[in-house]
Amino acid sequence: MKKHKFTYEKSGVNINAADNFVKFISKISSKNKGNKKSNIGSFGSISSIPKNFKNPKIVACTDGVGTKIEIANTLNKYDTIGIDLVAMSVNDLIVQGAKPLLFLDYISINKIKLKKLRLIIKGIVKGCKISGCDLVGGETAEMPGTYEKNKFDIAGFAVGVVDEKKILHKKKIKKNNLILAIPSSGLHSNGYSLVRYVLNKQKINLNNNKFLTKELIKPTKIYVKEILNLINKNLINGCANITGGGLEDNIKRVIPEGLVADIDLNKVKTKKIFKWLKQNNIENKEMLKTFNCGIGFCLIVNSKNLNKIKKFFTKEYSPYVIGKIISGKDKVKLNGKIDWS
Repeated sequence: MKKHKFTYEKSGVNINAADNFVKFISKISSKNKGNKKSNIGSFGSISSIPKNFKNPKIVACTDGVGTKIEIANTLNKYDTIGIDLVAMSVNDLIVQGAKPLLFLDYISINKIKLKKLRLIIKGIVKGCKISGCDLVGGETAEMPGTYEKNKFDIAGFAVGVVDEKKILHKKKIKKNNLILAIPSSGLHSNGYSLVRYVLNKQKINLNNNKFLTKELIKPTKIYVKEILNLINKNLINGCANITGGGLEDNIKRVIPEGLVADIDLNKVKTKKIFKWLKQNNIENKEMLKTFNCGIGFCLIVNSKNLNKIKKFFTKEYSPYVIGKIISGKDKVKLNGKIDWS
Protein backbone atom coordinates (compact mmCIF):
# COMPACT_ATOMS: atom_id res chain seq x y z
CA MET A 1 0.00 0.00 0.00
CA LYS A 2 1.42 3.36 -1.07
CA LYS A 3 1.97 5.75 1.81
CA HIS A 4 0.60 9.26 1.47
CA LYS A 5 3.24 11.96 1.90
CA PHE A 6 2.21 14.81 4.13
CA THR A 7 3.63 18.27 3.38
CA TYR A 8 2.97 21.79 4.66
CA GLU A 9 1.98 22.88 1.15
CA LYS A 10 -0.63 20.10 0.89
CA SER A 11 -2.16 21.41 4.12
CA GLY A 12 -2.64 24.78 2.41
CA VAL A 13 0.49 26.72 3.39
CA ASN A 14 2.93 27.77 0.66
CA ILE A 15 6.32 28.72 2.15
CA ASN A 16 7.80 29.63 -1.26
CA ALA A 17 4.99 32.09 -1.96
CA ALA A 18 5.52 33.64 1.48
CA ASP A 19 9.26 33.98 0.83
CA ASN A 20 8.61 35.70 -2.51
CA PHE A 21 6.24 38.10 -0.79
CA VAL A 22 8.86 38.97 1.85
CA LYS A 23 11.34 39.77 -0.94
CA PHE A 24 8.77 42.07 -2.55
CA ILE A 25 8.12 43.88 0.75
CA SER A 26 11.85 44.30 1.37
CA LYS A 27 12.33 45.78 -2.08
CA ILE A 28 9.40 48.20 -1.96
CA SER A 29 10.06 49.36 1.63
CA SER A 30 13.76 49.98 0.92
CA LYS A 31 12.82 51.99 -2.17
CA ASN A 32 10.47 54.10 -0.09
CA LYS A 33 13.27 54.86 2.39
CA GLY A 34 15.59 55.93 -0.40
CA ASN A 35 18.33 53.49 0.67
CA LYS A 36 19.18 49.81 0.40
CA LYS A 37 19.11 49.01 4.11
CA SER A 38 16.14 47.06 5.38
CA ASN A 39 15.14 45.11 8.47
CA ILE A 40 12.52 43.20 6.48
CA GLY A 41 13.08 39.46 6.75
CA SER A 42 15.01 39.57 10.00
CA PHE A 43 13.63 38.45 13.37
CA GLY A 44 13.15 42.04 14.51
CA SER A 45 13.66 45.57 13.27
CA ILE A 46 16.23 48.01 14.62
CA SER A 47 15.58 51.74 14.39
CA SER A 48 17.23 54.83 15.85
CA ILE A 49 15.47 57.45 17.96
CA PRO A 50 15.88 60.86 16.30
CA LYS A 51 18.60 62.99 17.89
CA ASN A 52 16.62 66.25 17.93
CA PHE A 53 14.54 65.18 20.95
CA LYS A 54 15.87 66.39 24.33
CA ASN A 55 13.75 64.04 26.44
CA PRO A 56 12.06 61.57 24.06
CA LYS A 57 9.05 59.52 25.08
CA ILE A 58 7.83 56.55 23.06
CA VAL A 59 4.15 56.34 22.04
CA ALA A 60 2.70 53.15 20.52
CA CYS A 61 -0.67 52.42 18.88
CA THR A 62 -2.36 49.49 17.16
CA ASP A 63 -5.54 49.16 15.13
CA GLY A 64 -7.15 47.50 12.13
CA VAL A 65 -9.66 48.53 9.47
CA GLY A 66 -12.60 46.45 10.64
CA THR A 67 -15.02 45.11 8.06
CA LYS A 68 -13.96 47.66 5.46
CA ILE A 69 -11.87 44.75 4.18
CA GLU A 70 -15.15 43.14 3.05
CA ILE A 71 -15.81 46.17 0.84
CA ALA A 72 -12.32 45.73 -0.64
CA ASN A 73 -13.15 42.06 -1.30
CA THR A 74 -16.50 42.89 -2.90
CA LEU A 75 -14.94 45.49 -5.19
CA ASN A 76 -11.75 43.47 -5.73
CA LYS A 77 -9.81 46.66 -4.93
CA TYR A 78 -6.91 46.38 -2.50
CA ASP A 79 -4.57 49.29 -3.28
CA THR A 80 -6.01 51.74 -0.71
CA ILE A 81 -6.94 49.57 2.28
CA GLY A 82 -3.30 49.77 3.41
CA ILE A 83 -3.57 53.56 3.64
CA ASP A 84 -6.52 53.06 5.98
CA LEU A 85 -4.47 50.69 8.09
CA VAL A 86 -1.66 53.19 8.60
CA ALA A 87 -4.09 56.06 9.16
CA MET A 88 -5.95 54.31 11.97
CA SER A 89 -2.77 54.07 14.06
CA VAL A 90 -0.84 57.23 13.16
CA ASN A 91 -3.90 59.45 13.63
CA ASP A 92 -4.03 58.12 17.20
CA LEU A 93 -0.30 58.73 17.75
CA ILE A 94 -0.53 62.44 16.96
CA VAL A 95 -3.23 62.96 19.60
CA GLN A 96 -0.41 62.69 22.15
CA GLY A 97 1.77 64.94 20.01
CA ALA A 98 3.98 62.10 18.78
CA LYS A 99 5.79 61.99 15.46
CA PRO A 100 5.33 58.57 13.78
CA LEU A 101 8.67 56.78 13.36
CA LEU A 102 7.91 53.24 12.28
CA PHE A 103 5.09 50.93 11.28
CA LEU A 104 4.58 47.17 11.23
CA ASP A 105 1.72 45.21 9.69
CA TYR A 106 0.12 41.84 10.30
CA ILE A 107 -1.76 40.16 7.45
CA SER A 108 -3.63 36.89 8.06
CA ILE A 109 -5.14 35.25 5.00
CA ASN A 110 -6.73 32.02 3.78
CA LYS A 111 -4.23 31.57 0.94
CA ILE A 112 -1.35 33.76 -0.22
CA LYS A 113 -2.15 35.46 -3.49
CA LEU A 114 0.81 37.62 -4.39
CA LYS A 115 -1.08 40.09 -6.58
CA LYS A 116 -3.57 40.84 -3.80
CA LEU A 117 -0.93 41.12 -1.09
CA ARG A 118 1.29 43.34 -3.20
CA LEU A 119 -1.57 45.80 -3.64
CA ILE A 120 -2.24 45.82 0.10
CA ILE A 121 1.44 46.47 0.85
CA LYS A 122 1.65 49.24 -1.74
CA GLY A 123 -1.14 51.00 0.14
CA ILE A 124 0.67 50.52 3.44
CA VAL A 125 3.88 51.94 1.97
CA LYS A 126 1.96 54.93 0.59
CA GLY A 127 0.35 55.52 4.00
CA CYS A 128 3.77 55.41 5.64
CA LYS A 129 5.11 57.91 3.11
CA ILE A 130 2.25 60.34 3.82
CA SER A 131 2.87 59.89 7.56
CA GLY A 132 6.64 60.31 7.32
CA CYS A 133 7.38 56.95 8.94
CA ASP A 134 9.09 53.73 7.83
CA LEU A 135 7.61 50.30 7.22
CA VAL A 136 10.18 48.28 9.18
CA GLY A 137 8.63 44.83 9.32
CA GLY A 138 5.52 42.75 9.79
CA GLU A 139 4.05 39.28 9.55
CA THR A 140 2.05 37.43 6.93
CA ALA A 141 0.20 34.33 8.14
CA GLU A 142 -1.38 31.86 5.73
CA MET A 143 -4.18 30.25 7.75
CA PRO A 144 -6.31 27.75 5.80
CA GLY A 145 -9.26 26.56 7.83
CA THR A 146 -9.32 29.69 9.98
CA TYR A 147 -10.32 31.97 7.13
CA GLU A 148 -12.79 31.14 4.37
CA LYS A 149 -11.75 31.30 0.73
CA ASN A 150 -10.49 34.79 -0.25
CA LYS A 151 -10.97 36.10 3.31
CA PHE A 152 -8.27 38.00 5.18
CA ASP A 153 -7.64 40.46 7.99
CA ILE A 154 -5.01 43.12 8.58
CA ALA A 155 -3.71 44.92 11.67
CA GLY A 156 -1.17 47.69 12.09
CA PHE A 157 1.26 48.76 14.78
CA ALA A 158 2.78 52.25 14.89
CA VAL A 159 5.49 53.67 17.14
CA GLY A 160 6.20 57.37 17.50
CA VAL A 161 8.25 59.71 19.63
CA VAL A 162 7.46 62.98 21.35
CA ASP A 163 9.56 65.34 23.42
CA GLU A 164 8.25 65.36 26.97
CA LYS A 165 7.58 69.11 26.81
CA LYS A 166 5.47 68.67 23.67
CA ILE A 167 3.11 65.99 25.03
CA LEU A 168 -0.50 67.13 24.71
CA HIS A 169 -1.70 66.64 28.29
CA LYS A 170 -5.31 67.24 29.31
CA LYS A 171 -4.13 69.97 31.66
CA LYS A 172 -3.35 72.20 28.67
CA ILE A 173 -7.06 72.45 27.86
CA LYS A 174 -8.68 75.51 29.44
CA LYS A 175 -12.10 77.11 29.78
CA ASN A 176 -13.16 79.15 26.71
CA ASN A 177 -10.85 77.21 24.36
CA LEU A 178 -12.47 76.70 20.96
CA ILE A 179 -13.31 73.25 19.57
CA LEU A 180 -12.50 72.93 15.87
CA ALA A 181 -13.69 70.23 13.49
CA ILE A 182 -11.40 69.05 10.71
CA PRO A 183 -13.39 67.37 7.91
CA SER A 184 -13.03 63.65 7.27
CA SER A 185 -12.45 62.22 3.80
CA GLY A 186 -15.58 60.15 4.32
CA LEU A 187 -16.40 57.13 6.45
CA HIS A 188 -12.73 56.46 7.21
CA SER A 189 -12.71 52.90 8.67
CA ASN A 190 -15.57 52.90 11.15
CA GLY A 191 -19.17 51.72 11.00
CA TYR A 192 -18.77 49.35 8.09
CA SER A 193 -20.71 46.52 9.71
CA LEU A 194 -23.75 48.80 9.78
CA VAL A 195 -23.04 50.01 6.24
CA ARG A 196 -22.88 46.44 4.98
CA TYR A 197 -26.07 45.60 6.88
CA VAL A 198 -27.85 48.45 5.05
CA LEU A 199 -26.47 47.30 1.69
CA ASN A 200 -27.72 43.77 2.37
CA LYS A 201 -31.17 44.80 3.59
CA GLN A 202 -31.66 47.23 0.70
CA LYS A 203 -30.35 44.61 -1.76
CA ILE A 204 -27.84 47.06 -3.21
CA ASN A 205 -25.29 45.69 -5.68
CA LEU A 206 -22.20 47.73 -4.84
CA ASN A 207 -20.57 47.08 -8.20
CA ASN A 208 -23.48 48.79 -9.95
CA ASN A 209 -23.44 51.94 -7.83
CA LYS A 210 -20.62 54.36 -8.76
CA PHE A 211 -21.32 56.75 -5.88
CA LEU A 212 -21.17 54.06 -3.19
CA THR A 213 -18.23 52.30 -4.85
CA LYS A 214 -16.20 55.50 -4.69
CA GLU A 215 -17.27 56.52 -1.18
CA LEU A 216 -17.03 53.20 0.62
CA ILE A 217 -13.48 52.41 -0.51
CA LYS A 218 -12.16 55.98 -0.12
CA PRO A 219 -9.07 55.90 2.14
CA THR A 220 -8.92 57.50 5.57
CA LYS A 221 -7.44 60.98 5.71
CA ILE A 222 -4.02 61.03 7.41
CA TYR A 223 -3.68 64.19 9.53
CA VAL A 224 -0.03 63.74 10.58
CA LYS A 225 1.63 66.54 8.61
CA GLU A 226 -0.88 69.24 9.57
CA ILE A 227 -1.10 68.31 13.25
CA LEU A 228 2.66 68.02 13.77
CA ASN A 229 3.13 71.45 12.20
CA LEU A 230 0.59 72.89 14.65
CA ILE A 231 2.28 71.17 17.59
CA ASN A 232 5.69 72.48 16.57
CA LYS A 233 4.23 76.00 16.50
CA ASN A 234 2.50 75.50 19.88
CA LEU A 235 -0.85 76.32 18.32
CA ILE A 236 -3.05 73.60 19.87
CA ASN A 237 -3.88 72.55 23.43
CA GLY A 238 -5.48 69.20 22.66
CA CYS A 239 -6.95 67.08 19.91
CA ALA A 240 -8.98 63.93 19.27
CA ASN A 241 -9.13 61.38 16.49
CA ILE A 242 -12.82 60.75 15.71
CA THR A 243 -13.12 56.99 15.16
CA GLY A 244 -15.34 54.26 16.61
CA GLY A 245 -17.80 55.74 19.09
CA GLY A 246 -18.13 58.95 17.12
CA LEU A 247 -17.67 62.55 18.18
CA GLU A 248 -18.88 62.29 21.79
CA ASP A 249 -16.97 59.20 22.89
CA ASN A 250 -13.68 60.27 21.36
CA ILE A 251 -13.54 63.91 22.40
CA LYS A 252 -14.57 62.85 25.91
CA ARG A 253 -11.24 61.02 26.25
CA VAL A 254 -9.19 64.24 26.18
CA ILE A 255 -11.37 66.53 28.32
CA PRO A 256 -10.09 67.08 31.92
CA GLU A 257 -12.29 66.84 35.00
CA GLY A 258 -14.38 69.95 35.67
CA LEU A 259 -14.60 70.97 32.02
CA VAL A 260 -17.09 70.23 29.23
CA ALA A 261 -16.83 70.21 25.45
CA ASP A 262 -19.95 72.21 24.55
CA ILE A 263 -20.65 71.27 20.91
CA ASP A 264 -23.26 72.73 18.56
CA LEU A 265 -24.27 70.01 16.10
CA ASN A 266 -26.02 72.61 13.94
CA LYS A 267 -22.55 73.76 12.86
CA VAL A 268 -21.39 70.33 11.67
CA LYS A 269 -20.73 70.16 7.94
CA THR A 270 -21.56 66.60 7.03
CA LYS A 271 -21.00 64.79 3.74
CA LYS A 272 -23.14 63.14 1.09
CA ILE A 273 -22.31 59.59 2.19
CA PHE A 274 -23.62 60.27 5.71
CA LYS A 275 -26.76 61.88 4.30
CA TRP A 276 -27.30 58.74 2.23
CA LEU A 277 -26.90 56.56 5.32
CA LYS A 278 -29.32 58.73 7.32
CA GLN A 279 -31.98 58.21 4.64
CA ASN A 280 -31.88 54.49 5.42
CA ASN A 281 -33.84 54.82 8.65
CA ILE A 282 -30.86 55.27 10.99
CA GLU A 283 -31.63 57.43 14.04
CA ASN A 284 -29.59 60.53 14.86
CA LYS A 285 -28.17 58.97 18.02
CA GLU A 286 -27.08 55.87 16.12
CA MET A 287 -25.42 57.98 13.40
CA LEU A 288 -23.45 59.98 15.96
CA LYS A 289 -22.40 56.87 17.89
CA THR A 290 -21.34 54.86 14.86
CA PHE A 291 -19.87 57.29 12.32
CA ASN A 292 -17.64 60.38 12.27
CA CYS A 293 -20.50 62.17 10.42
CA GLY A 294 -18.04 64.35 8.49
CA ILE A 295 -15.60 65.20 11.31
CA GLY A 296 -12.40 63.18 11.15
CA PHE A 297 -10.39 65.02 13.78
CA CYS A 298 -10.94 67.72 16.42
CA LEU A 299 -8.66 70.44 17.74
CA ILE A 300 -8.95 72.33 21.02
CA VAL A 301 -7.26 75.71 20.74
CA ASN A 302 -6.96 79.25 22.03
CA SER A 303 -9.30 81.52 20.08
CA LYS A 304 -6.43 83.86 19.16
CA ASN A 305 -4.78 81.05 17.16
CA LEU A 306 -7.76 80.27 14.91
CA ASN A 307 -6.62 82.15 11.79
CA LYS A 308 -3.02 80.92 12.13
CA ILE A 309 -4.23 77.33 12.35
CA LYS A 310 -6.32 77.52 9.17
CA LYS A 311 -3.22 78.42 7.14
CA PHE A 312 -1.84 74.90 7.63
CA PHE A 313 -4.77 73.20 5.86
CA THR A 314 -6.06 72.93 2.32
CA LYS A 315 -9.55 74.22 1.61
CA GLU A 316 -10.97 70.68 1.63
CA TYR A 317 -9.80 70.07 5.19
CA SER A 318 -10.05 73.58 6.61
CA PRO A 319 -10.95 73.51 10.35
CA TYR A 320 -14.09 75.28 11.54
CA VAL A 321 -15.57 76.07 14.96
CA ILE A 322 -18.18 73.67 16.38
CA GLY A 323 -18.04 74.59 20.07
CA LYS A 324 -16.04 75.69 23.08
CA ILE A 325 -14.83 74.46 26.46
CA ILE A 326 -17.02 75.42 29.42
CA SER A 327 -17.19 74.51 33.11
CA GLY A 328 -19.18 71.43 34.09
CA LYS A 329 -19.16 67.73 34.95
CA ASP A 330 -20.33 65.76 31.91
CA LYS A 331 -17.21 66.29 29.72
CA VAL A 332 -19.30 66.48 26.52
CA LYS A 333 -22.55 68.29 25.81
CA LEU A 334 -24.17 67.96 22.37
CA ASN A 335 -26.67 70.67 21.40
CA GLY A 336 -28.94 70.90 18.36
CA LYS A 337 -28.74 68.36 15.55
CA ILE A 338 -26.96 67.84 12.27
CA ASP A 339 -28.73 68.98 9.11
CA TRP A 340 -28.98 65.82 6.98
CA SER A 341 -30.86 67.44 4.10
